[in-house]
Amino acid sequence: MKVFHLLLNILWLVCCGLWMAIGYLIAALICFVLIVTIPFGIASLRIAGFVLWPFGRTTVERRDAGAGSVVGNVIWVIFAGWWLALGHLITSIPLFLSIIGIPFGWANLKLVPISLMPLGREVVPTDQAFGGR
Repeated sequence: MKVFHLLLNILWLVCCGLWMAIGYLIAALICFVLIVTIPFGIASLRIAGFVLWPFGRTTVERRDAGAGSVVGNVIWVIFAGWWLALGHLITSIPLFLSIIGIPFGWANLKLVPISLMPLGREVVPTDQAFGGR
């Protein structure tokens, strides 16, 4: 299974992973420059790593996430989340138009909720998230 994940991640990186990770890195840099938004920058870097190499990993809600994450996600959607989600949508269109890219198009659409609400989530290996199934 790990070889399959490696193959999918390499194809993903070439087809769309690098492009989308750059978008998250730009968002992180902007957040770091504004200083007050450094927690948003850290979340953006975490999601950038996930978007760069997603197969074999998933995101789960953090048990200790509270009202701060909800408020932070609202601010995130207004300033950065909507254009990152739009990037995933736009990237998925050419992938859907090619037969080999259809699974990657679906994977891009699955990343839209994470791009809209990254706070209060953590990236974990798929085995850990689903109890080793």
